Amino acid sequence: MPSTAPALKVPKLQRMHWPALASLTATFQAIQLAKASLIVPHNYTVPGVFPTSVFSKYYNNPTATSHEIYPFALTNPDTIPLENTIDPHILPPVASSNKIYNHARQQIASINNNSAFAGNNCARCVAILEVLKFVALAAPEHGPDLAVDICNLLKLSSTCKADFGLLSDGSVITQVVGNMDAFCSRFVGGLCPAPATTPLDLRNWFKKPKPKPLPKTKKPSGKRLKVLHMSDFHIDPSVFVLNMSHDMRLGQKQIAQDHLAAAETCPPRPAPTQLNFLPLDSALSSGNDTPMALGMAALQAIPALADTGDTGFAWTIYTGDLVSHDSENQLSRRMLGTGPVYAALGNHDTYNSYTCLASFVKTVALRAQDAPSSLGGTLAQQFNWNYDHVADLWKHEKWLPGAAVDLAKEHYAAYMVKRVDGLRVITLNTDIPPTQGFCSENIFNYMNMTNPDVSGMLRFLTDELQSAEDAGDRAWIIGHVLSGWDGGNSLENPTNLFYQIVDRYSPHVIANIFFGHTHEDHMSIFYANNATIMSADTAQALAWHISQLKIQIGPSVTPITNLNSGFRVYEVDSATFEIMDAHTWKSDVSSYPDLDGQATFGPEYTYEYNTRETYGKTITSWTANDPLNATWWHLVTEG
Repeated sequence: MPSTAPALKVPKLQRMHWPALASLTATFQAIQLAKASLIVPHNYTVPGVFPTSVFSKYYNNPTATSHEIYPFALTNPDTIPLENTIDPHILPPVASSNKIYNHARQQIASINNNSAFAGNNCARCVAILEVLKFVALAAPEHGPDLAVDICNLLKLSSTCKADFGLLSDGSVITQVVGNMDAFCSRFVGGLCPAPATTPLDLRNWFKKPKPKPLPKTKKPSGKRLKVLHMSDFHIDPSVFVLNMSHDMRLGQKQIAQDHLAAAETCPPRPAPTQLNFLPLDSALSSGNDTPMALGMAALQAIPALADTGDTGFAWTIYTGDLVSHDSENQLSRRMLGTGPVYAALGNHDTYNSYTCLASFVKTVALRAQDAPSSLGGTLAQQFNWNYDHVADLWKHEKWLPGAAVDLAKEHYAAYMVKRVDGLRVITLNTDIPPTQGFCSENIFNYMNMTNPDVSGMLRFLTDELQSAEDAGDRAWIIGHVLSGWDGGNSLENPTNLFYQIVDRYSPHVIANIFFGHTHEDHMSIFYANNATIMSADTAQALAWHISQLKIQIGPSVTPITNLNSGFRVYEVDSATFEIMDAHTWKSDVSSYPDLDGQATFGPEYTYEYNTRETYGKTITSWTANDPLNATWWHLVTEG
């Protein structure tokens, strides 16, 4: 019997839509993959009760648990940090000074052997200096040791320990090297170019502008005063002359090595252990400084030749260098006479030593060491004993009033004396600016060379000149080392500022300037506006240079460097304090052998020249009553 069931209708594949087919296929594949996986996807709902079993210990007492509780001292929230967001970053301990020193030695040796510095001693010096600076700041007790090491490594000297050890110049170098910016250009013989002169900013330097017009000049009194100018005596008490003769000549006992040779020879020779007993000609020809006999001979001759035996001089100016050229351990004493004397310290009147450098550097004389107050603390006061001692001597000898003595103790032995006649005498310590500040010998002057007045000396000078201008007084400036001239002893920035000060207060305040040091007889003219125009109209101030009792060019007292012994006397107007004339005497040292074998007479001092007569013959516009000022000396240069 035929079936009655309806027939199955199978959809035709070709009629199915392709998207539906793709979806069906993907579903089938997912079911097959799920059957093969170890993880069966499903959901999970977390219980609402805290799972106390997650921790084994608690600081509080949780409910529904029997867990152990931490001691409260370990978990007290009041004693544990609430916030700590910085992880520890450990640093090494501070290196010992010995470790710093040894590392510095290795680094300097490496720099010296580095081929990158071949043929460039300037770069090598600067690199080595930076290491020395670091040691001076971080381990100063090893500064002198490292200075000795550098000297030996670079073969700068055969006596490095004596030159740069703690008891010589090593301590001074260590003090200033950290702030020194010209060590390689100045101190070790110009290995690097010298720093450029810094432009001056004078907007706030002077309290008042220069008066226009200038104050009316004072009328000359017509009365002339005699004033003695002495300098560079360089007394050497180790040389003793017996009767100026050979009568007690101890030829077999003469010491071949004198103090000066011992001090300045590289390497230094041993200093004498006893006095040099010599006839005068031998004492002078052997390179010694002024024997006591020659010094006394000069002092005997001066009043006799100047005709001041009964009246004395109106005053005397002494422009420095009383002691000999020996190093500081051989200076036995200072010899300061009595009388109305205004004295300035010289470069030999402070700390003296000699550093002998060879190879590509030069011999350096570390005289004139004076520390500026800007160093601060005990370093700034290390030479105060000298200023205090000299000032007390001046007070004891009644050379200075109490106010000037106080100024000398405060300003490196520089002071101002206000005389009752209207003249102010201002002395400067030229070991520091302005001159050895003009001078290269004082190593402290290499600190911060861009500052022209690190010591405050030029501030002192400016203030004193301003005070003189306000009072209508005139001023004499007295120092030792001159500013400028050949440039060999001067530092540019302090010299520049000093020149501007002279320009500001000349010619109405500054009547004259006096220097010594060079052992030569010469003058310096200061012109207006930096000497852009040099003429009789712009010549404003004059500096007289003298080094009393030396040999030939003179005058200077000490007989070394082939100079004649001599001295100078000025004729000064009592109202204007201008120099009206000058007289110079000399003693011919070449004639001293004639003094041997007798004790009847000593050296002879003869009149050398009159300044006005010698140099003013061609100046017809000048009368006998006109001063020998800067204008007159400019006219001399035109003649």
